Amino acid sequence: MIKINELGFSYGNTTVLKNITMTLEDGKIYGLLGENGVGKTTLLTLLSGLKKPQQGSIEIDGRDPFKREPAFYESVYYLPDEVMPINAKASVWAKEYGSMWPSFDLSKFTAIMGEMEVDPSKEMNKMSAGQLKKTYISFALALNVKYLFMDEPTNALDIPSKAEFRSAILKYTSDDSVVVISTHQVLDLENIIDPIIILDKQDVLVNASIEEIASKLYFDYGNILDPEALYSEQIPGGFIQVTLNPNGMDSKVNIEALFNAVHKHKDLIKGILKK
Repeated sequence: MIKINELGFSYGNTTVLKNITMTLEDGKIYGLLGENGVGKTTLLTLLSGLKKPQQGSIEIDGRDPFKREPAFYESVYYLPDEVMPINAKASVWAKEYGSMWPSFDLSKFTAIMGEMEVDPSKEMNKMSAGQLKKTYISFALALNVKYLFMDEPTNALDIPSKAEFRSAILKYTSDDSVVVISTHQVLDLENIIDPIIILDKQDVLVNASIEEIASKLYFDYGNILDPEALYSEQIPGGFIQVTLNPNGMDSKVNIEALFNAVHKHKDLIKGILKK
């Protein structure tokens, strides 16, 4: 379990995170959403122990990530958005680098590479951007770590590769793992991320499961515009609209519409989804 308490971090005079408090539970794949500059990448690097909180604290299974204790390091991996084209065959690099994690499984790496249609014997500096990203994704999943933090993992992936990524995440993460995926590509991941975290400038607007969101908000896909909708957008054949859901009606959560509704009614939706 991850406990974040009144976390704060600034770059010079620019405050990025302020008084961030939330809990991330085991066995969940969190979608971390937010506009550019709200601190998504900063939060992931803090969780990974690559930066030290300037205010507040982070505890991961009772440990301070920045202390980088061996038991913590062995259970965590951070996959950044930009990955390096190493001058080595993917299989050789994975075997050597993976030795730093006791749970790394080279056969799993090879299997995931095969499912993602990337040749593990290929030189990484000769791969396309998409092949290189899939190599790092395969490596991250083959580490078998409990805590996996991924920053924009679907960038550079084509449509079939995004489907392969979704399948791999569901297939190769354990039931007790905590996966946090930062993304702008909501539609790429909306069928696998749950709960949803929406960061704003120095605030957490949402940290709720899809079930909790659906119990409080109703997502209408009809052709009659509701003047009281919190958010509405025209789509082929009608509208996608977000309204309050006082009667607990069932609907399919549209994460993109949720995100836009939250940013139009920050305090209102934060209040009704607050645990």
